Amino acid sequence: MNVDERVWLKEYLNRYKKSIFAESVYDDFLKVKALWQDANDRDNKIIFLGNGGSAAMASHCAVDLTKNAGVRAINFNEADLITCFANDYGYQEWMAKSVEFYGDEGDVLVLISSSGCSKNVLQAAEKAKLMGIEVITLSGFDKDNPLSQLGSINLWVDSHAYNIVEMTHHIWLLAVVDLIIGNAEYFA
Repeated sequence: MNVDERVWLKEYLNRYKKSIFAESVYDDFLKVKALWQDANDRDNKIIFLGNGGSAAMASHCAVDLTKNAGVRAINFNEADLITCFANDYGYQEWMAKSVEFYGDEGDVLVLISSSGCSKNVLQAAEKAKLMGIEVITLSGFDKDNPLSQLGSINLWVDSHAYNIVEMTHHIWLLAVVDLIIGNAEYFA
């Protein structure tokens, strides 16, 4: 590795440091924790949705929240569900239809979109709000992206780099899971 690559890596990782450790989001983390626990106490669930890397993150967070924190959570990443609903209702509507079929009033919907502009994610937010489902958003890129206007809590990463935005979202969500658990290290 040459000196220029070391400099590049240092600058690149400093971008993560800036986004992940932004103290401005701490209060929002506490609000997310309270919403998730309140929903769980009411026998409601947390629903995670995203596209691509955000979908993979949604799966990971839903499993950890359920298994390790004891808060019931789901995601809709099954190929049969996605392809059926996209085929029958259109790709822009498949998430909204998933929320319509599986969501209940009092649930909490966590929507993850790096750009905050994915039409299927925006449609899911609108459907959830009509159904009395609380919406939490995670986005990046432009601060005033459409998704960041639709949640009761809107976590935003100040970056236009997909990996910086997605990995920051992932760490933030798992930090809230660990906040509920009360430990960063646990055995399950």
